Amino acid sequence: MYDTHAHLNFPQFEGKTDDIVAKSKKVGLTGVIIASANIAASKMSVELAKKYPEFLFASVGIHPQKTDPENKVPIEKQLLELEELIKENLTIVKAVGEIGLDFSPPPPGEEERSIKEQKKLFLSQINLAQKFNLPIVIHARESNDDVINILSSMSEPIVSGTFHCYSGGRKRISKILNLPGTWYFGFDGNFTYEEGLQNILKLISEDRILLETDSPFLAPAPHRGETCFPYYIPLIQAKVNEVLGQDLTEKIRKNSEKLFQIGQSNFRT
Repeated sequence: MYDTHAHLNFPQFEGKTDDIVAKSKKVGLTGVIIASANIAASKMSVELAKKYPEFLFASVGIHPQKTDPENKVPIEKQLLELEELIKENLTIVKAVGEIGLDFSPPPPGEEERSIKEQKKLFLSQINLAQKFNLPIVIHARESNDDVINILSSMSEPIVSGTFHCYSGGRKRISKILNLPGTWYFGFDGNFTYEEGLQNILKLISEDRILLETDSPFLAPAPHRGETCFPYYIPLIQAKVNEVLGQDLTEKIRKNSEKLFQIGQSNFRT
């Protein structure tokens, strides 16, 4: 099992990584992809992956909303930093993300970017992913149609990616699957208690399912409302198996390794 989206670079987990890794291995996790929201988090993601090789893996990127209000560095310079970070850590960085569009009001502590700014940032990071042959991890909140339109209009198709914490409903599943490349759908702890998501899962091919915790958010039942940890993945996996009436643990593990090219050689320029 993999947790394909966890924010172990958040302050809530500072000084707790040893314990989280140990508990995650104990419950049967094979690895964790650390998602990033800004340059500082991306750098921390890389450092954590270096400290726990072959178990923690880095996904680096800049969130559509401004998640670091103190960072006044121009976005062009941030993108250059991101490119250098990828270039210097080609064996550690497994994806670009989380990136995308977010048209909802920003939560406390985050600043709003204009739609124009978000789309420019999204496209720039897609181009980085293409350059280094990396999948993308998409954050799409109240913006699924715009994200799909951007992906479908790319002159150079993206190789692959995942819609993190999928919220696009039934009607967008086929649109996503018909995009150039190979696309996956991430299911989080809220899947364990939201019947609507459970019904959505039944419409998705088993070879396109990924599991994620979005730690420290979206803890699954029976921990709903608490801090979420990667070692809660077995609870989500058990609910998936129950809803679909079969054990997909091994299949979903292989999906994770395929998307993030874990244990594979990548050609990256």
